[in-house]
Amino acid sequence: MKKNAAVFFDRDGTINEEVGYLDSMDKLQIIPAAFEAIRLINSSAMKVIVITNQSGVARGIFTEEFVNSVNARIQADLKKQKAVVDGFYYCPHHPTDGRGVYLQKCNCRKPAPGMVLAAAGAFNIDLAQSYLVGDTFRDIQTAKNTGIKAVLVKTGYGNESLQQAGSDTVTQENKPDFIAEDILDAVHWILKDRQKDK
Repeated sequence: MKKNAAVFFDRDGTINEEVGYLDSMDKLQIIPAAFEAIRLINSSAMKVIVITNQSGVARGIFTEEFVNSVNARIQADLKKQKAVVDGFYYCPHHPTDGRGVYLQKCNCRKPAPGMVLAAAGAFNIDLAQSYLVGDTFRDIQTAKNTGIKAVLVKTGYGNESLQQAGSDTVTQENKPDFIAEDILDAVHWILKDRQKDK
């Protein structure tokens, strides 16, 4: 069976505006460029997978049900614009600030590979043909940990991450393959990069 290529997207700061902890539906604002970006990936026949750390659950700021509601709302808003996410994955844990069952060092909190590997299994994804787009060096490290090409967007924490990036922060292990203005710029680069490899 032929394997699928995928683009793994971080959620907050990449698809929707970064607001700190997204703990109210009123704070959910999809970045306008995300609609066309995800549509383009849909029409390229690549899978669209969202992977997001949601330590607000571990900290007791919001519930897993709320995370699922936000994801459902993002999906509904995207579908109105003829775009669709194939799978949403989130990590509700935190290694030091969690409460109860959420206090744990898990394999799903980025930069650990758990969410990427779970999606790769569920959607028959070839990681070597895939990409990850996010706004922090933690996202880039996640990509490197799983053999995926990485794009850092300047939205969300992206600009801040780049400004703080001293030579000791950016290493070969977490250097992005491309730095994009936003999610749409990232997707244009990905589609061009795929053509190059054909």
